[in-house]
Amino acid sequence: MSRVGKKPVPVPSGVTATVTGQTVKVKGSKGELQFVVPSQVVVEFKDGAVSVQPKDQSKQARSLWGTSRAQVANLVEGVSKGFEKKLEITGVGYRAAMAGKALKLSLGYSHDIEYEIPAGITIVTPKPTEIVVSGIDRQRVGQVAAEIREYRGPEPYKGKGVKYAGEFIFRKEGKKK
Repeated sequence: MSRVGKKPVPVPSGVTATVTGQTVKVKGSKGELQFVVPSQVVVEFKDGAVSVQPKDQSKQARSLWGTSRAQVANLVEGVSKGFEKKLEITGVGYRAAMAGKALKLSLGYSHDIEYEIPAGITIVTPKPTEIVVSGIDRQRVGQVAAEIREYRGPEPYKGKGVKYAGEFIFRKEGKKK
């Protein structure tokens, strides 16, 4: 039994959800998203909530049950509230700035990095050492944040680099004399 899958996904007011076959479409104030549910899972919309059930008791159907329910919940939350990831930049001379529709990163390399912002994603730099990635699709927001972090991940000695806000960096002691 999936503890996550058992719970129906409540659809708040202002959000409409439609289930057509294996496709779940959710429309809200922030936009519209859709998700194609795997064939091992059955989805239905009733009583103002989307419920997900496995077709049979096979291992794969039970595995996809909770995953599909979580995906549908992310769709509903995305179109109603949206998602955001905050990144922090640490290091002397490390900074970020918006340059038109691109993010310009100075991360200690011989050149600046221009990151093209994908459609459906909004990036804001409130300070030169902070980046806020937001959008309605949780997976894409996380992927964009991970791509930006990948340019210069935090190193364990001084902690320089790009890290998620609140991320703990395990620090190492330097060489001993």
